[in-house]
Amino acid sequence: MQRANSAYAATHVSSSGRPTSGLVVVTCMDARIDTSAMFGIEPGQAHVLRNAGGVVTDDVLRSLVVSQRKLGTTEVVLVHHSGCGQTSYTDDELAAELAAEGSAPTWRAHAFTDPAVDVRAGLDVVRNCPWLPHRDAVRGFVLDVETGLLTEVR
Repeated sequence: MQRANSAYAATHVSSSGRPTSGLVVVTCMDARIDTSAMFGIEPGQAHVLRNAGGVVTDDVLRSLVVSQRKLGTTEVVLVHHSGCGQTSYTDDELAAELAAEGSAPTWRAHAFTDPAVDVRAGLDVVRNCPWLPHRDAVRGFVLDVETGLLTEVR
């Protein structure tokens, strides 16, 4: 890991931290998702927020608010994907598993059964968030991890 970091540092170019494209992408932490390649973005062009499932949680809204209000983004893209681990269990199952080991979590995992349905729910949350000044340029997609193709969710 340190060898790779040294190679990165040798060619690293610093920037302001303000995404030059005005884009923020919310997606899953799945290692198969390469947002840079998928959208043709380079370092410095977009914010990328990742969590289990790419779910629009309170923390994602917090980051979107900071991204828009303090760092100048104006466009939001939500991306879920096929074969997501979030579809393989329920919130109750995970909570019960953790409780059986000692204590129940104080948070929800936000598991879902259908990526497109959850993208639609996320779109609604973002479009109705009163703290976001830019709610018109909000789009959602489901990535097919086998083909690499995006399908827009409306």
